[in-house]
Amino acid sequence: MIGDIIGKPGRVAVERRLGPLRAERGVDFVVANGENVAGGLGLTESTAQALLAAGVDVITSGNHIWDKREIYGYLDRTDRVLRPLNYGHTDVPGRGWAIHGALDGTDVAVINLQGRSAMIPIENPFLEVDRLLDESADALPPVRVVDFHCELTSEKNAMGVHLDGRASIVSGTHTHVPTADERILPKGTAYQSDVGMTGPLHSIIGFEPRTVLPRFMNGLPTRFEVGDGPVVFNALLVDVDPATGRALSVERLREILDD
Repeated sequence: MIGDIIGKPGRVAVERRLGPLRAERGVDFVVANGENVAGGLGLTESTAQALLAAGVDVITSGNHIWDKREIYGYLDRTDRVLRPLNYGHTDVPGRGWAIHGALDGTDVAVINLQGRSAMIPIENPFLEVDRLLDESADALPPVRVVDFHCELTSEKNAMGVHLDGRASIVSGTHTHVPTADERILPKGTAYQSDVGMTGPLHSIIGFEPRTVLPRFMNGLPTRFEVGDGPVVFNALLVDVDPATGRALSVERLREILDD
């Protein structure tokens, strides 16, 4: 699982590093959050296709997936780019989950959820994922990856506990700051509150400091610009038993890529 990819620097880092990393570590399936790829806010069809060509199997997202309206039609045409499941079911483009085959032939269900604390008050993600896992007519395979795009670590932690034993991985995105709490929960779910971003290292969550600081200094609105310089690549590597869906090991990855 690759955390929030920020702008062109993050995308280029994925294009440079993901292929070798898949070969070096024997990675069979890659999920990446792509809601900040297009200029730092949103996603376009071309930037999505660039990530897929680089070796990402499924792109997840969050609240910024709607920032580029051109993505709406693409969301309806593909199941390799997801929007959060709990945006509802009426007149909402795209879908919140999909099943795809991994390199080793294992079917993997990817589920995209979004939190509600300090965010848009959309449908309850806990109840929506329960309906999918427990009430849906579609039987999901044992290997299930959940990207929980959420502000609060407490809400993310609650989702991890809620899905322990029913998901293989629950990994958080959205804050762009990695947490050092990766672990396997008692019933076999790999968990991390936030994977962290893949984007400019010397920045404010991926953005040029001079475009962000005024908001904290004097409250004036500014237009964020993606930063530059060295890029930090954050990801979560999990080994999962394909028969049971239980996580066997979990490892936090962090690399600094120079220009």
